[in-house]
Amino acid sequence: MNGFVISLVGIIVFIILISIRQINEYERGILFTFGKFSKVLTPGWQIVLPIIQTYRKVDIRTKAVDVPEQETITKDNVSIRINAVIYYKIFDAGKAICEVQDYYYAVSQLAQTTMRNVVGSVTLDELLSEREKISIGICEVIDKETDPWGVKVENVELKDVSLPEEMKRVIAKAAEAEREKQAILTKAQGEVEAANSLSQAANMMGSTPGALHLRTLSTLNDLSSDQSNTIIFAIPIEVLKAVEGINQKLNKENNNQ
Repeated sequence: MNGFVISLVGIIVFIILISIRQINEYERGILFTFGKFSKVLTPGWQIVLPIIQTYRKVDIRTKAVDVPEQETITKDNVSIRINAVIYYKIFDAGKAICEVQDYYYAVSQLAQTTMRNVVGSVTLDELLSEREKISIGICEVIDKETDPWGVKVENVELKDVSLPEEMKRVIAKAAEAEREKQAILTKAQGEVEAANSLSQAANMMGSTPGALHLRTLSTLNDLSSDQSNTIIFAIPIEVLKAVEGINQKLNKENNNQ
C-alpha cells in the first residue's frame, strides 16, 4: 500500500513538473483546454496539463515590419517604387491567435495593399511634400482594419520613394527654373527698391534748401583725398538756375525791342 502511494505521488509530481510552463514578462500565453480557448496566461510559471491542454506564446512587444518595395502609380499617372516600415504591437493576445491565422503575415499584406491604395490617391508633388501626412493616413487605415485582430498599429514611416530617371531629370529642370525665377524676381525687387530710394533722396534734396550744396561740398571733399591729377569742379544747381533765369530775362527784353 505504501509503495502504491509513493508511486502515485511520484506520478503526480512528475506530471506537475512536466506541466510547468514559463511565460516571460514580454509574452502572454493562450491556453486551450480540449481545443477550446480557456484564458490568457500572464507572466510567470503556469500549469499546462499534458494532452488535456495546449498553449501558444504571443510576443506583445512592439514589432517593426519592413514592408517590401511596391510599384504603384500616383494620381497624376507617375510610376514610382515605394517602401515603408510599420510598427505595431499586440494588445489582445487572444484575438491575435483566434481571429487571424498569421497576424504577422496578415499585417504585412494589409500594409502593402493600403500603401498602394493611398499613394495612388495623391499626386507626386503631394507624396514628396506631405510624406508625414500620408504616413499618418496609411497608419489610420491599417490600425482600423487590424483592430479586430487585437493588433495596434503605432506608426508607419515611408522609407524611400524611387522615381524613374526621366522624372528625376524633369524635377531637376523644374527646380532649376524655379531658382532662376526667384533670382530674377529678387534682382528686380532690388532695382525697384533702389529706384524708390533714389527718388526719395532726390525729392528730399530738391525740397530742402542748401541740401544739394552740402552734397556738392561732400563730393568735393571725397575727391580731394584722391591721388589723381584730374580735378572736377561741380557747379551747384542754384548757379545753373540763376544763369538760366538771366538768359530767359535777356531773351524776353530782346523780344520786346
